[in-house]
Amino acid sequence: MNIKSILIAISLLLVSQSYGQQTYSSTLLDAKTKQVIPFATIQFNAKTGVISNDNGEFNITITRQIKATDSLHISCLGYEEKRIALLNFNNDKIYLESKTVDLSEVLVTNKNYTIDEILDNIKENLEVNYDFNYNKRKLFYRTSYYNEMDKYDVNLEVSTIPEFNQQLIDSLLQIMPKTNSHHTEILGEIFGKIDPQSPQKLNILKACRLYDKSKDINMDNYEKRFNTIFKKYVKRDSYFKIKSGWFSVKEDIDPSLFGENQEEDQQASEVLLAEQKRKDSIQKIGFLHWRKMQIHNFENNNFIDEDNDLNFIHKSRRYEFEIADYAYINDMFVYVIPFKPKRSEDFSGTMYVNTEDFAVVRVDYKNVKPLSKFSLLGISMKKYLKTGTIIFQKNENEKYSLKYRDETLGQQVGIKRPIKIVEKNKHVKGRRKQNELKGDIHFVVRNIEKTELIVFETDAITESDFKTLTQTAFTEPTQLNQYDPEFWKGYNIIEPNKAIKEFKTLESE
Repeated sequence: MNIKSILIAISLLLVSQSYGQQTYSSTLLDAKTKQVIPFATIQFNAKTGVISNDNGEFNITITRQIKATDSLHISCLGYEEKRIALLNFNNDKIYLESKTVDLSEVLVTNKNYTIDEILDNIKENLEVNYDFNYNKRKLFYRTSYYNEMDKYDVNLEVSTIPEFNQQLIDSLLQIMPKTNSHHTEILGEIFGKIDPQSPQKLNILKACRLYDKSKDINMDNYEKRFNTIFKKYVKRDSYFKIKSGWFSVKEDIDPSLFGENQEEDQQASEVLLAEQKRKDSIQKIGFLHWRKMQIHNFENNNFIDEDNDLNFIHKSRRYEFEIADYAYINDMFVYVIPFKPKRSEDFSGTMYVNTEDFAVVRVDYKNVKPLSKFSLLGISMKKYLKTGTIIFQKNENEKYSLKYRDETLGQQVGIKRPIKIVEKNKHVKGRRKQNELKGDIHFVVRNIEKTELIVFETDAITESDFKTLTQTAFTEPTQLNQYDPEFWKGYNIIEPNKAIKEFKTLESE
């Protein structure tokens, strides 16, 4: 074979590979308002589809060669459906036109039900409409945690240890991370009955974690600095009496602070290293089981369960409903039914109900008051935010199963009180008090937890299939120091938001 033939063969190979897998990305916008359109369905075929994220962005990968007849089917509540030929796809922004529904179309095959009749039909058909059988669900799951310190004041009034002064405290507060976030992403298959009480099996295909370990290292350095000061001033056989407000606790001092020689220090280090390895091993083994529990709980934590706090269906008498409009979504006419609490319930929102079978196919909800509050002796905690979207779609069993869920939880924790730390020694004659630290602390921290789940495929399996299935025994997520778009290349996931795309550890900057 001559050089020309080899070059042609290589070119054909590259072309065939490029057409064997293609990725298409865009942002969905309202054609009139130019606002982003979240939670739209972008479907290639029955097995390949994604949901646009809360910024209207999506990324879909097709794993076979594209034909001239192939297109993406885009549908979203309240918008005209749109088809885009893949050969003409250029990654430009996609504009959707709003769609109005003619009431006469809805009533051709449906009687004019009252809101009470609709609610009765929803309840009666819960067991019929939704799939509670054994299934395999291929899914992508993401959890994001955001921490922000709103207030961080420590005023030191008394210190008998010279190094423990206000300057040291201020320097510690200065380097203490004021904001932090970490993210875990999982692509996997979960098996079992779609039921809160049923056991599940999970095979993780791929997983990663975005986490800044360097912030822990900075705090470790300060811990070493504190230990050096303790060795200099604190006596062996001492203990601490820690008092804050009305409460007092006793804390023994770690004997490893007082190693007499390098051999003892080395032995202590080896013990600590062995313990850390043991903890790491437990963490690795537990990752699969912990995430399996989280995913299964997130799948089932919705209005179908009677004991759930999203109880607007089972406890409908506590809410006010109205038929506000009609809409069209995924070949279905739906009732648009806003709801709000009559008195003290927690949530308001809108549910979308199929006019033919009375299945709730989508719910948007948010809390109207704090979910819980606690304040006592300077310690406070408030769960102030719970908002989300749940979308159901028919599977191959012609039953509704979860297609997409997005939920954001917010919590604020505060502490404002005096604190006093006194060193006392067990074997000192006379006055046992050795050193004292006294001051006031005031911290306020906000935590945001955002969870997203998309189910790409739901396939029926038998109970026998489930029992004979072997679950992956151990999986450890890949640690990433910054967002890497290549990590999920070739996989369909939920497009990450701006915070994830901009994530970087201090080490990677």
